[in-house]
Amino acid sequence: MARALVIGAGGAARVAAHALAKMEEFDDIRIASRTLEKCLKIQADVGGKVSAVSQLDANDKDAVVREITAADADVVVHLALPYQNLSIMEACLETGVPYLDTANYEAPDLLTFSYSWQWDYHDAFEKAGVTALLGCGFDPGVTSVFVAWAAKHLFGGKPKLVDIVDCNGGDHGLPFATNFNLEINLREVTLPGWYYEDGRWIKTPPFARKSFMRLPGVGRAPMYLLNHEEMESLVKNFPSIERIRFWMSFSDEYLTHLRVLQNCGLTSIEPVTVNLDGRAVEIVPLQFLAALMPEPASLGDGYTGKVCIGNVMTGEDGQAHFVYCVKDHQACVTATGTHAVPFTTGVPAAIGAKLLVTGQWSLPGTRNVEEFDPDPFMEDLKVCGLPWEHRELGKPHFDWEEELDLLPR
Repeated sequence: MARALVIGAGGAARVAAHALAKMEEFDDIRIASRTLEKCLKIQADVGGKVSAVSQLDANDKDAVVREITAADADVVVHLALPYQNLSIMEACLETGVPYLDTANYEAPDLLTFSYSWQWDYHDAFEKAGVTALLGCGFDPGVTSVFVAWAAKHLFGGKPKLVDIVDCNGGDHGLPFATNFNLEINLREVTLPGWYYEDGRWIKTPPFARKSFMRLPGVGRAPMYLLNHEEMESLVKNFPSIERIRFWMSFSDEYLTHLRVLQNCGLTSIEPVTVNLDGRAVEIVPLQFLAALMPEPASLGDGYTGKVCIGNVMTGEDGQAHFVYCVKDHQACVTATGTHAVPFTTGVPAAIGAKLLVTGQWSLPGTRNVEEFDPDPFMEDLKVCGLPWEHRELGKPHFDWEEELDLLPR
């Protein structure tokens, strides 16, 4: 029996706690976050195996070391903010406890993200005999495992073309809100688009590439080319990939609000000084905006519709395959109290934690999920509420201008 320390108390942490509590491999779960009240709510909701909660500043490596030691943890499941990846990794390295996260590191003062900061710790983790499992949510995470599964079972180890598709066809009923942390969301979507083709990375203006897709559970949706971190690791770990792109859906209303916020300077990460009652106060506009917006985990009530996330992939034979998952928002609310976006992040994190403590995924160093055997992970997805489908598309891989129909025939 194993003990898990979950750091963070948002929607994904809530879902992960629910999932871990259902696994026979875990007999103790502890929740630590900067906001104790949120930890207590998760404990009251999950009950049973959640034995303790505590307040924690995850930016403080020494405090994280003390928390890991007090919990006698067998795995640390990091579901707080990407800003804190390195401090938590360093604490896991010091205590010799496996580490897991769902998104790569972001430097608070830089508008960029990359696995390179975390990969720099590879030798230290390898020497210590400790696994740091990177990007174990849905995207990154499940989408990366889909590539590994297809490489193993369909492509003879050599995927060639990959398009990752993330479509939220749901409606939370609010004029503007984000489905995960607003600060992280807006930092990422306002970056230039980014894709890999023929041995080089190509940059495009934000939202410049658009394609319509017809997707299971969702129907016809506009999809935009974005930069997303799993492309970086997949190209590294599968050198056979000739092209990889990431597509995400955005409503016209979301994009209109985003343009207004950008034009007003509210998406900036540069501090500004404002005068409040004669006092000079420094604020970061994006952080101020985030404080005004609803908590993403609170969007569950009344959230309708479904999400469809998956990969269109082609091997050397030119045959396209679609591996995907459809999840209903209200079904997730019923199961865990929050909607499908945190559900599809928290469940894979719990599965990754299980595979780490059972030794099914054990490879010292900083490792992305596609470096491991995909089969046990794919089986656990079905058991834990994220059933996936695989279909041969019977057509070549789609190009830029084509409207892609991925609906079942």
